[in-house]
Amino acid sequence: MGYSKPIETTKVYLENAELPNHNDSYAVIPHKEVIENTLSMLNAAGFTVTKELYRANINANVAQGIYHIKPSNTNDFDILNEEDMGMMFGWTNSYDKSTKFQCAIGGYVMVCQNGMVAGDMMSYARKHTGSAAQEIKMQIANQIKNAEKYYKRILNDKNTLKTLTLDIKEQSELLGRLYIEKKIINSTQISIIKKEIEEPSYNYNVDKNSAWSFYNHVTHALKETHPRDWLRKTQRFHDFIITDVSGQMGIKYRDAVQPNQVDLFDLIESAEKDEVSV
Repeated sequence: MGYSKPIETTKVYLENAELPNHNDSYAVIPHKEVIENTLSMLNAAGFTVTKELYRANINANVAQGIYHIKPSNTNDFDILNEEDMGMMFGWTNSYDKSTKFQCAIGGYVMVCQNGMVAGDMMSYARKHTGSAAQEIKMQIANQIKNAEKYYKRILNDKNTLKTLTLDIKEQSELLGRLYIEKKIINSTQISIIKKEIEEPSYNYNVDKNSAWSFYNHVTHALKETHPRDWLRKTQRFHDFIITDVSGQMGIKYRDAVQPNQVDLFDLIESAEKDEVSV
């Protein structure tokens, strides 16, 4: 299905990608429709889109849109005075049955463009069947409506990570878990993270052993992830760090994923494997 090398692309390319004909109950949601609905609803809600980023695989069978956005009507002091991060909205869509539609509000780190998305609170995934097109439109609208609330949660998590310290042993152990246990990163990304730990490409204005530095080393490597998996893995990594690292240090999160809670993204991944194998 051409998953080996995702590419950066343009809005025009995605809008003109050929639509498939599956001749079954699979409801194809055109990338063009997702783009138009997202931009229209962001504008209607008073957001300015400062940057549009698009990625896709071969023939745009899987596509991703990321929008850096800025609220024009906010009076929130924390949002107005935030210096590290901007607000982001992202979506993933497919034509080849390899993944369900996904979208989420999140943040991006200004110095490096790394993404930051929490999966347990603000994610949405929908199988391409029946009334999917209308439900997807409603979910995009709902997340945009709650964007500031979701974004502030991300800012709070970022500020907490800045207060935590991870020595090299702890960072190494976390990398092993991310690779072997959680399967969020691959061997190539481990090499990228190792290099970033030793010689960071960006200045995050914190100590090199800060959990915020480690977080950004990982999300920098996650930029190499295929569009089909990027949003999901970014969310899972965020929840892993907040639950495992912050939790072990006695910091409690009301909205954090609990150890015995069913992982939504594990269920989605399992369902997608069943769907593709049909």
